[in-house]
Amino acid sequence: QVQLVESGGGLVQAGGPLRLSCAVSGSIDSIETMGWYRQAPGKQREFIAGISTGGSTNYADSVKGRFPIARDNASNTVYLQINSLRPEDPTVYYCHTGRVQVGDRSMIYWGQGTQVTVSS
Repeated sequence: QVQLVESGGGLVQAGGPLRLSCAVSGSIDSIETMGWYRQAPGKQREFIAGISTGGSTNYADSVKGRFPIARDNASNTVYLQINSLRPEDPTVYYCHTGRVQVGDRSMIYWGQGTQVTVSS
């Protein structure tokens, strides 16, 4: 059984850094692209950043240069560093995987979501 466990969300000072982590566990043979989305209340979930197995990255224009994404293939963990927070950034962030291969089966997965909030 594959599980995604997100961590690192919570309160962050305006402009301050925060790092989100998402660990994928299970009897995994391989994972394609890993990435992050976010969803504000009343809005559609939007793509933020993605990273391939080989380390190629892709970013939404809104976070390019501010939210570097990284990946540790050995531990099947993806990270999102949140820097230079803007008013539109605090919301719920979701980890996402491309196809996760387990034996002869493959599926995509979503994390449970982690809230990022700016402290006053």
